[in-house]
Amino acid sequence: MMRTLKYIELKTGYSDDGPAWIGYVKTSKTGRTVYFNDHAFQRQTGYTSNYVDIENGDAYWISGVKKNESNRHWAGHGVITIDRRAVPEYLELTGLAELPRGMFKVADIEDHYPVERIRRLFNQAKGCSKTDEYNR
Repeated sequence: MMRTLKYIELKTGYSDDGPAWIGYVKTSKTGRTVYFNDHAFQRQTGYTSNYVDIENGDAYWISGVKKNESNRHWAGHGVITIDRRAVPEYLELTGLAELPRGMFKVADIEDHYPVERIRRLFNQAKGCSKTDEYNR
């Protein structure tokens, strides 16, 4: 799995003004599944969103961090929560000396990637469990 810095925004129920984060995600080998903040997202095709939360169906926009600070959609606004550990990398990427006032809230975002929980969920959906495999 790769650990990379991404922009994540909740779209369901918010349009372009949903809660948003900049933080470290882990991705599956194929890149189709993204793990962040105890959620797992799977790639989907859409105009306003490009990922869906595997467990609750909420739509999200997940992308790389933009160098020109334009992470939100042009029509959107609101404070973006950024992982405290990501601030130096974000500043280096954007060439800024400090975070713009009023645009960000710095917070501690734990690395909680529910890989095993999602793996079990997929196995249950296939109708197969480890005990089934042992009983065959």
